[in-house]
Amino acid sequence: MSKKKPLVVVTRKLPAVVETRMRELFDARLNIDDKPMSQAALIEAVKTADVLVPTVTDRIDATTIAEAGEQLKLIANFGNGVDNIDVASAVQRGITVTNTPGVLTDDTADMTMALILAVARRIAEGSRVIPEDEWAGWSPTWMLGRRITGKRLGIVGMGRIGQALAKRAAAFGLSIHYHNRRRVDARIEEKLGATYWDSLDQMLARMDIVSVNCPHTPATYHLLSARRLKLMKPDAILVNTARGEIVDETALARMLEAGELAGAGLDVFEQEPAINPRLLRLARQHKVVVLPHLGSATHEGRAEMGEKVIVNIKTFMDGHKPPDRVLPSML
Repeated sequence: MSKKKPLVVVTRKLPAVVETRMRELFDARLNIDDKPMSQAALIEAVKTADVLVPTVTDRIDATTIAEAGEQLKLIANFGNGVDNIDVASAVQRGITVTNTPGVLTDDTADMTMALILAVARRIAEGSRVIPEDEWAGWSPTWMLGRRITGKRLGIVGMGRIGQALAKRAAAFGLSIHYHNRRRVDARIEEKLGATYWDSLDQMLARMDIVSVNCPHTPATYHLLSARRLKLMKPDAILVNTARGEIVDETALARMLEAGELAGAGLDVFEQEPAINPRLLRLARQHKVVVLPHLGSATHEGRAEMGEKVIVNIKTFMDGHKPPDRVLPSML
């Protein structure tokens, strides 16, 4: 007699190849319409599911976890960050949490580099000129941006993505600096040509470009606070492809409005999908480049994320420790 397949509830539509494989292996309840689940729907899901597969848009908080049925033993997050999940509450209930690290590293680093170039060279602004029939021809002083070669890049968070960004930025001739809660191995520093700053404040005050690449945790909420943002040079650029909550958006908008920063490139937002109206206004004024959370949005990246979710579920259901288990002590 064949073993009963676990009920796996998937909260958003995933790539077809991933959903097909899930249907083959599990009793998969899919979200074909890709309509975000309400909190009430998430609570109903945890009451019946053996495995929940949420995404960054789903808030799996302590209240939701408290409603979980005894059969829920795994939350297999489709995403690298787990700031959408109360991991401590899950572990207290005997629920294992996994994520999908590594597979979106290159995609996010590519997007970060793209935003650096877009802001410095005014690419987004320039791309609108011809379609809107506003180009009168080449001019020596029109649409001047900023050269990035020879500039200093400060990376906040030197994990996988931060290191991948450093490699790309070095190829563009940027000088690499970083702040991390732990200094990376000397061999990595040497390979990247990276300068470590124990003091984030000291680094921010000296950089031409600052890139946020650390995870969102309680300790990093508004890590770039109003006070820290004011330390940056007025001709500096800020780029964030990590999490919106790491930057004080209101303070950032105020500084951009006042001309106290040269520009910003944002792929993530504090209240997404809602966007701060001040940032929207600044985007229309070409003072900030905003993207709709595209950091990991490649066919390859999303398929590989799905494969990791499947491996984590299959390994767990086979009675083994899943490869991408997340513990509170890791956050």
